[in-house]
Order: sequence, then structure tokens, then C-alpha cells
Amino acid sequence: MSFRNPAPGRRLPGRGPRLLAPVLITLAVLVGLFFVFAGVWTDLLWYRSLGDGFSKVFTTQLWTRALLFFSGGLLMALAVGANIVIAYRLRPAYRPVSVEQQGLERYRTAVDPHRKAVLFTLLGAIGLFSGLSAAGQVGTWLAFMNRTPFGEKDAQFGMDISFFVFVYPFLRLILGFAFVMVVLSLLTAVGVHYLYGGLRLQGPGDKASPSARAHLSVLVGLFVLLKAIAYWVDRWGLAYSERGKVTGPGYTDVTAVLPAKTILAAIALICAILFFVNIWRRGMMLPGVGFGLLVLSAILLGGVYPLLIQQFQVKPNELAKERTYIQRNIDATRQAFGVKDVAGQNYAPNKQPGTKELEEYSKTLPNVRLLDPELLSPTFRQQQQLQGFYDFANPLDIDRYPDADGEPQDTLVAVRELTGPPENASGWVNEHLTYTHGYGFVSAKGNQVDPESKGPIYQSYGMPQDCSDKLPDGSCRLKIDKPQVYFGEQSPQYSIVGNQKELDYPPNQQTTYTGIGGVKMDSFVNRVAYALKFQDRNILLSSEINAKSRILYDRSPRERVQKAAPWLTVDGNAYPVVAGGRIVWMVDAYTTSAGYPYSERVNLQDLTRDSNTERPSVGAQRRDDINYIRNSVKATVDAYDGTVTLYAWDEKDPVLKTWQKAFPGTVKSKAELKSAMDGQIYSHIRYPEDIFKVQRGVLSKYHVTDPSGFYSGQDYWQVPTDPTEKGVTEPPYFLTIQMPGKENAAEAESPNFALTSTYVARNGNNLTGYLSANSDPSSDTFGELRLLQVPREVAISGPTQIQNDFKGNEQAAPILNRPQGSTTEVVYGNLLTLPFAGGFMYVQPVYQQAATGAQYPVLGWVLVSFGDQIGFATTFEDALQQILKPGTDVPEQEGGEQPQDGEGGEQPSTPPNIQQAIDDVKQAFGEAQEALKSGDLQKYADAQDKLETAINKLVELQKQAPANTPSNPSTGN
Repeated sequence: MSFRNPAPGRRLPGRGPRLLAPVLITLAVLVGLFFVFAGVWTDLLWYRSLGDGFSKVFTTQLWTRALLFFSGGLLMALAVGANIVIAYRLRPAYRPVSVEQQGLERYRTAVDPHRKAVLFTLLGAIGLFSGLSAAGQVGTWLAFMNRTPFGEKDAQFGMDISFFVFVYPFLRLILGFAFVMVVLSLLTAVGVHYLYGGLRLQGPGDKASPSARAHLSVLVGLFVLLKAIAYWVDRWGLAYSERGKVTGPGYTDVTAVLPAKTILAAIALICAILFFVNIWRRGMMLPGVGFGLLVLSAILLGGVYPLLIQQFQVKPNELAKERTYIQRNIDATRQAFGVKDVAGQNYAPNKQPGTKELEEYSKTLPNVRLLDPELLSPTFRQQQQLQGFYDFANPLDIDRYPDADGEPQDTLVAVRELTGPPENASGWVNEHLTYTHGYGFVSAKGNQVDPESKGPIYQSYGMPQDCSDKLPDGSCRLKIDKPQVYFGEQSPQYSIVGNQKELDYPPNQQTTYTGIGGVKMDSFVNRVAYALKFQDRNILLSSEINAKSRILYDRSPRERVQKAAPWLTVDGNAYPVVAGGRIVWMVDAYTTSAGYPYSERVNLQDLTRDSNTERPSVGAQRRDDINYIRNSVKATVDAYDGTVTLYAWDEKDPVLKTWQKAFPGTVKSKAELKSAMDGQIYSHIRYPEDIFKVQRGVLSKYHVTDPSGFYSGQDYWQVPTDPTEKGVTEPPYFLTIQMPGKENAAEAESPNFALTSTYVARNGNNLTGYLSANSDPSSDTFGELRLLQVPREVAISGPTQIQNDFKGNEQAAPILNRPQGSTTEVVYGNLLTLPFAGGFMYVQPVYQQAATGAQYPVLGWVLVSFGDQIGFATTFEDALQQILKPGTDVPEQEGGEQPQDGEGGEQPSTPPNIQQAIDDVKQAFGEAQEALKSGDLQKYADAQDKLETAINKLVELQKQAPANTPSNPSTGN
């Protein structure tokens, strides 16, 4: 025997390509697996960096997802595969010769040599998709396995509410999976039986072999049996019926649909038995008749009969028939949304208070917040940004901090956040290693402005951190040991800290991170994993990174809380507080459900959307339909080290208890919240905005608790549009108010910090209601909702009408309606509504800002309305004085003799130069209006120039006027 070597330069045929393909496939699989590993590994490291056992959140979800994936995929593949194998083994040994079989023979010849490969490929695909679908149901599985009773029973079935919230969704999940499994098994079995001759469409004799008939009878019987179970489960699903006037089972559902579902379940069970019996019978007559009866019954009992009941019994007498079920819906909805105990209090002025009575009320009127957090962000930026690479949230946040006397006052707060390095200093090192954090906490009094600049009076400010309110030893009353903000709403995507010097604050102050936040970069595997995660090779190659380095990412407070507790819904607005010498973010979080029986479902995003959610620092909610919500958790995120801490707020909430069982050790007790940071955290708790928006949306209908009134819908309300931003819902406002007494509306309670909102008539503008939530955690009634209802026979102007009145006021219009091309422009602030003297007072700050250049608003004037009086001045006190004593031009001088009601009194006069400027403004405004009416555009343009000059002169004179110069409503002084 001899061997011949290939000629030089020649290769063995086919060897290279045959090896190349498997190698490339193997490499692709390995690379894909490493990317998966990098994602899983970095997520695990991130959860470990949170502390307090949050890695359990990740591992519990991971192992549960893996369990569901493999069990779901394996079960589906086994069931379908078993039926394919059974169908193959039941193939007939003899197939009659026919054109149909001759055609199928070609397919059999092609499939048979590869049937195992085809089978495993098909089952692999089915198992993969089934496993992925099952893995996505982690929440449903964990909620079912850890369910907690509500201790409340539903009105129709007498079952604990937890069955509908936790068990019913799981039953639906299992039924859906079982239906898919049976249908796939049936389809594949039919295909195999047809391919191998067990089923025939042509030829003489039976169209199905006895074995095929028995096999398919079992599968169809299982399908019908599942349908019987589904009919029985559908009975509980009526708890969410939309057939009647409201959500939940109505008259038709209870009297027609419910018994129909029971009867259909029984018929389907009998039909399934007939299919099973057909294993031993020859022919399909009996099960066919049974199946036909089931279909006919479903049409008649499930469709026609309820329709007849609805059309001929319910519709002619709908209120009488549905009254009981409407009441169930009202009770369940109010309970599910936490407004069960909110009782409307009639509130309307019986008479116009006299001057003395108004003065008595004004003595107890709390200081009104004049600084609008929605407008003052540019002012903070202009005065406290200090460098172009810092910025402030828009809108700012509102909290309470003590004044110089130790009394809490409304305060505008924000942190100075980093937006990135300057444009001329870009580069990977600067972006990720040098410019790493923001710096400082800035706060300003909410109800006062600097008398000279008309801007905010800052309490905490500057770089380095400084303050205006200091203790005898020179230190700040509001002590901040760690002003650096590494975790904030505008933090960079990722920063690497801990080894190198970072910019602390300009010009040359540097720091090195010493906190415990982030993930250590102390191994090559970690560096490779994060280089893959952020697709940035510099993480792997940079010599600035070593074992001391930490990578910070996922830094937004809302994002961190949501990722740490994925079972919660996070409020759209996190706010910073100073506690224990540190800056800490407060985040409210909710437990929600769409499974509370009989409760009306609402869209979370629609109810929480307002003019604030259009701004960058307020997050919009998901478009989830919910019918249950609780503010169950208060969360904190440390701005320096990113530590997330969850505290139970509503410790009785069964949904929270369920998730605490699923993820033990992640939520601390309410008692621990009260003692956190020496109790300083607790003092900054406030009523959460998004749950308030949801509750005010629900109460716009469900303040009506009588079924007759609810059915008629006459008293339905709506939240007004923001008068300063047309077309968008008005947001709720935090402010200190004085609510009327519960027993006697003429008596006022002590002032408290509250979240407030108004209602107007549906498709109308008149004020119909006022909702407030006590947001003072030191109060025994914290979280209490108060609803003031204006009787239908009383007409009180709503926000939109008041805004129009303000703009058209003859005293204010000449000042505020600036001509086109003016060097300054007017900006209207939030229109606040306060209960006052048995009625409602409206207060609106008005700002002015430059039309070009450095545009930031400063307070110019204050508009106040009560009853039919409007006050317009440069201070709230002066504007208030005008409505307290109608007809007077100026506030009373301190220490002077006060004129009595009905008596005249000589008032201090306006300085001649200011009065002349006022007259010039009025004259120019009048000339412009006349020119506009006559259509003389040239004359109108000249009058506009004259008006602008007069306004600017008046503003300058007001600034130069002595502090004790009396104010005049026509000037706005």
C-alpha cells in the first residue's frame, strides 16, 4: 500500500471550510454568553453595592426567572414532544394508495432521515419561546406564592380580596399556559397523523384511523375540559366587568351572566367526558353533538340572553336595577384608593364679611408662598450656578426648614448638579474621572424676597457651602458635612472615583471620593465586564483605574429606588433634604394593583400628568391601569454614597406585606424611619404628589356617594387647567394654609403645611371644591384629606376666571400688558388658592424678566382676589390691605388712627413723581388702545414706545422710593 502526498501548494479539498464554520459558530456563542455574563455580573455587583441585603432582590428574581423559564419551557416541550411521538407511533402500518398519499410520500421520504433533528429543533424553539413567556411572569408567581390576606371580603362572592389581587391572575396565567400547550399539541399531532396517513382527506373509508381518532379525541377533550374550568374561573372575572354603568358585576352580570357561566361550565364538562368516552367508541357523532350543544349554549346563554336582559329589563329601569351595584362600586373604589373616609364639607360664604371681621381673619393668615418653584429655576441658575457646568432642577422643590426663630417655613430647595465638563475641556478623563459630581444645597425662603433685588433670600448657598442663618459659634444652623452630590437627578451616566483627584468646586478645589457607593474596580473581570456594559474600552485601558477605584452608575434617585424595589411604583418627583449633615433624596413609592374587585380602573399616567410633568426633573408615570394604590414606602437615597433605604410607611398594606415576604429584609420599619438621622428625616416627610393626583382624580367623581347622584353625573367635577399654561392640568401646590374648622367653617384651624388642589364644574369654570392633604409630619392628622364642597347654588369664580379678571383689571392692565418689543416681559406665577374668611382667596405672584440676554424672573407684583375685590401691589401685605378695606388706595400707617367702618379717613398720598409716572402710563395705554381701535398702526406703534418708556420710568421710581412710601393700587406699589 502506498500513500501519496498532495502536490505542493494544494490543500485537501473541503477541510478548511468544514472547520471554519463550527469555529465561527463556537466563537459567536462564547462571545454572546460572555455578554450575557457581563450583564448579569454587573447587575449583581450593582445590587450588592446598595447594601442591606438588596442582592436578594436580584438573586430572587434571577432564580425565579430561571425556574419559570426552564420549567415552563421544559413542560411545554415535553407535552408537545410526547404528543408528536405518540402520533408517530400510532401511524398506520398500511396506507391505501391514493394521489394524496403519493404526494405525501415525497415529504415523508424527505423528513424521515432527519426527523430527530427536526423534532428537537421544533421542540427547542417551542421551549425557548414558552420559557421566555413564563419567565416574564415573575411578579405574578411571587405575589401568588407570598400572598397576604386583606381581611376584607368582596360583596358578591364573599371571598377575601387577596384572592382577586393575587390568586385570580395566577389562575389566568396557568389556564393560558395550559390552553397554549393543548392547542400546540393538537396542531402538531394533527400534522403528524396527516403526514403519516392517520388522517386522510381523500380516498374511500374512514378519514381517520382508530388510533388517530382516539388520540385527537383525548386532546380535544382536554381542550373542552380546560374551557369548562375557564367558564368557572370567568365567574370571578365578573368582578372587573364593564357591562354595567360602573366597573364590577351589575344586574345583568349577576342575574344572567353568572348563572350562564355556571351552566356553560357544566355543559363543557359533559362535552369533555363525551370526547374521552370516544376513545372506545367508533365515530364522532356523540362528541360532535355535545360540542355543537356547547357552541349553541355559549351563543344563547353567554351572548343573547344577557343582551336581552340588558336591553329589556335594565335599560328601561337602569337606576333601580343598578343602584345596589353602583353602591358597591362607590364603596370599593373609595376603599381601594384610600379616600374612604373623605367626607365633603359644605363651604361657602353666607355673607360678605365686614372690614373688622376680615381684619381678624387676616391676623391668622399664614405667610403665603410667593416664590414659584416652577419659575425660579432660572433665577437660582443665574444667581447660584456660579459655573456654566452646574445646573438646578426644573421645577425646584418645596420643603420646610426653620427660620431664625426656629419656626418652620415654606422653603424652595435644590442641589447644584453637574451637567458635564465645559465645552473646551471635553475628553474621556474629564468626563468620567475629573468632573464627577455636583456640589451644594441651595435653599431660599418661600414667602419673602429681597426688598432691593426682588429676588430670593437664600439661606444655604455658595461654594464652598455657606449659609445666612448661623449659630453663635459661626457655624451654619443647617449643617452640611458632605455637600458633594454624586447621586442626583442630572448626574453623568457613569463616573470612576476613589483613586484620582476630582474637581470639587472651582477654581482649584479638589477632592477624592471616600464613600462606599458604587462598585469596586478591583479585578480584571470587573473592568472587562464594565467595558462591555458601557461599550467603552477606556475602562479597560486607563492607567488611572486601580483597585481603589469605584464606578458609579444608575445614579438618579428615582431610578435607584425603582431598580432596588421593582415591585413598587415610584413617585415622579424626588426632593432633596438635609439631615444628619448629609444631603439625602426623599422618594415616595407606592404599591399598586389592577385586581381590586369592583373598583374603578384609572390610567396612572393620565391622572398624574399636569404642567409639572412636562418639565425635565419630574418623571411621568407608566401607562398602567390600576384600581388600588397605597403610599406604602418612604425611600431615601444618600447623595454622597448612593445608599438606598426603604422604610415601611403603611405597615398594614397587604400588598406591601406580600412583597416583604418575597424579598425579606429589604424594607425597614416605620419606627426606624422615625429615628433615622436623629429624627431629622422624618421631619421632612410630605404627602406624595402622585398619589394625591390620583386621589383628586378619583374624587372628581367619587365625592358623590349616593347612587342616584352618581348615576345622574350632575355633580361630577374636573381638575382645572393650569391658567398659566393652557391645555395642561393644573398641578397641586405645596403651601401653608389654614383650613376652616370641621364643625364650624367660620372658625379656622391652626396653619399647616399642605398639598392642595381645586376643582371646577365639569365642562365649566366655577369653583366647586377644594382638596387638601395635611403634609406636616409633626401633626396628628398628617395625611388626612379634607374636601371643601361649594354648594351648587353658590357661584365662585374658578382659577381660569380669576386669571382673566387679573389680566383685565383696570389697575393692573396698564402695568402688566407690555407692548411688543419691550425690554422686559411679564411672567405670571402659580395661582394659589387658600380658604379664607368662609370663602376663597386667590394669590398670584407676577414676575418680570429681561426680554433678551440673562432671562430670569424677579418678583414684581402680587395680585390678590377675595370676593369681588382685587388687590394689586408690590407686596402681598399691601395687596391684602386693599381687599380688606375696599376703596382705600394705600395701607394704613403703623400707629395711626384707624378709620371706622363707613367713616372717611385721610390717607397718605402717593409721591408726586410716582403719581406723574402712573398718569403717564395710563395715558400711553389709553392712546395705544384708541389707535388699535381706529386701525392707525403708526400711531399705535408710537403709543407703544411711549408706554414702554413710561413703564420703565415708573419701575425705576418704585425702586428708588423710600421703604415707607405708601402704595397705590394703580401703580402696583
